Amino acid sequence: MGRARLARLHGIATSYEPAPGRSVQITDDTVVAVLAALGVDASTPHAVRTALAASAEAMDAALLPRTVVARPGRPPDLTCLPEGSVLGVETEDGAAQELGAPDPPALARLPLGIHVLHAHSPDGRTAHAPLIVAPDRVPAPPRRSHGFLVQLYSLLSRQSWGMGDLGDLADLAAWSGRALGTGFVQLNPLHAAVPGPPTDPSPYRPSSRRFPDPVHLRIEHIPEYAHLTGAARLRADGLAARAAALRAGVLEGAALIDRDAVWALKREALELLWKVPLGPGRRAEYCDFLAEQGQALEDHATWCAIAEQHGPDWRGWPAGLRDPRAAGVARLRPQLLDRIDFHCRLAWFTDQQLAGAQRAAREAGMGIGLVHDLAVGVHPSGADTWAQQDAFAAGMSIGAPPDAFNARGQDWGLPPWRPDALAAAGYAPYRELLRQLLRHAGGLRIDHVMGLFRLWWVPEGRPPTEGTYVRYDGEAMLSVLALEAHRAGAAVIGEDLGTVEPGVRGALAERGVLGTSVLWFERDYGEPAPEAAPASASAPTPAPAPESAASARILAPDEWRSACLATVTTHDLPPTAARLTGEDVALRERLGLLAGPPERERSRARYELVEWMRELARRGLLPEGAGDEEGAVRAVHRFLLRTPARMIGVWLPDAVGDRRPQNLPGTWDEYPNWRVPISGPDGRPHTLEELAASPRLHALMRELSDGQY
Repeated sequence: MGRARLARLHGIATSYEPAPGRSVQITDDTVVAVLAALGVDASTPHAVRTALAASAEAMDAALLPRTVVARPGRPPDLTCLPEGSVLGVETEDGAAQELGAPDPPALARLPLGIHVLHAHSPDGRTAHAPLIVAPDRVPAPPRRSHGFLVQLYSLLSRQSWGMGDLGDLADLAAWSGRALGTGFVQLNPLHAAVPGPPTDPSPYRPSSRRFPDPVHLRIEHIPEYAHLTGAARLRADGLAARAAALRAGVLEGAALIDRDAVWALKREALELLWKVPLGPGRRAEYCDFLAEQGQALEDHATWCAIAEQHGPDWRGWPAGLRDPRAAGVARLRPQLLDRIDFHCRLAWFTDQQLAGAQRAAREAGMGIGLVHDLAVGVHPSGADTWAQQDAFAAGMSIGAPPDAFNARGQDWGLPPWRPDALAAAGYAPYRELLRQLLRHAGGLRIDHVMGLFRLWWVPEGRPPTEGTYVRYDGEAMLSVLALEAHRAGAAVIGEDLGTVEPGVRGALAERGVLGTSVLWFERDYGEPAPEAAPASASAPTPAPAPESAASARILAPDEWRSACLATVTTHDLPPTAARLTGEDVALRERLGLLAGPPERERSRARYELVEWMRELARRGLLPEGAGDEEGAVRAVHRFLLRTPARMIGVWLPDAVGDRRPQNLPGTWDEYPNWRVPISGPDGRPHTLEELAASPRLHALMRELSDGQY
């Protein structure tokens, strides 16, 4: 009982319900391990009693919560203050206000921002805590709109160096906004990867979520490129020629996208550009960027510089370098100043090109523009975990419990944030992360948005079945999100596929966070508790439709929620053409990934497809008739137009009949995840220029531009 009470005090579940009416108890070993990751010893009965006493003493002594959160519709709970206490506030602009006696509604009426709340009790005690005053809701999309969903690396043009880049992104936004009336482009995470070789190609296991990866740079668009002369110019020309060969190998030679090969060329070119002196204006702009980014960028660049010497896993570095504030790092930093400046310069170049892409989108008439993607976590050996060690739970990984789609559960290999550390820091790591991602964005997609409320923690060395849920302060996490989105004027989309705790979708909708609705999964499954849908889009195991899918009624368009991004497919699901032709099942059969006998799986897929085609025909959305692949692709998008969804996303590969998924969950070496270019039905890669001229794409996009307003 004592250990369970201690677990509850720290937000750790001692049981969970994988299905209605079925409860699974969490083992004591797991609870002890998770408590230890939060700095609490619960290994013996004596340790539990000591920890409980310490918790009770801390709660009795606390005048204020670690972070106070207020919003117009919800004043903070300050019942811990003794009668006669006096409050004061220091606002984020430095102004001081004496508030007198506690008046929670008055705190909610303060200007939006991150303030400091001061408390003085009658017995002479004082306390202060961050005060987050947030709006009730995140900004809504300015109007109903449609746009493309794209994995940037897969979008090659005749100018890119072997993978899609920020120049391609700007061109896509400018063209689609002007020619097709699109309102947004949703991207994969552009976070900085753990350097290789080999580099993990997955954009969902980054080294840092705070800074983008310079592999996405368009080298020729960096202003200093024009000032290369002599031997440097000759080297740059040689690199460009090698990049052209790399590009041709992908576009014409059936080669996969090779991120490491692309980065090797770009890095050599960037070394040349770094040596080009900045003009006075550029130098001043760079210094402003450094001042604005501050310690966060210095830490990131320092990690990159040390990684060049000691490898990308800081946990294996010499002991004196494993802490960014250690004396060993301070002694080494002067020797690395040039390398640190190099990586800072790359961050600046990338920031500028991201700004240019968003500017191109807005100038093209997009109401939202770029929608960036926030991965659910970071690599345990990367820059963020080195720089923010106190914020992460050492020895833990996030994942998912066993469910109907994966009896063994999932371990994603990503360390979780500590909820106690976030609260103690006024959610500064989370605030700064959001601010960075929203610098040049009109929207933000949050992968596994349920993680704002709870995450499944798996102790290191144990299977996912031996994990447990750890709770976060959802009100605080959503309030920080609402505040930063408000400041950026950005919409927010939550990826809420998978097992969703009851009440979470309602809480997200209340705060204006859009959900994600995928056509194939929008059925009436009844009222399960917890809410259930196919698994997370970034989860590393497949999420086929449940056995009951065929008997679950397809939702009518007017039954869909309006507060969502509606799409036919995602990066973790088969392209629509593959689903229509059965090539998705054939691929999984070749790789041994089918959940049952091949004929049964093919039969299920055919049944579901026939059911959908009949539904589309019944609604008059399939005038082309059965057997017309392009017509069927247009029909499912016509269905989306009938829904009230605020945003309608078109998976860009669908527009040209691509068959290959960008990621096939459950595979590693068996399938080239995150390495295939956008291609046509015959598997031939399509450049951005060919996409812009594609009759098939234009026929599909006419349906959306003509039909939605």
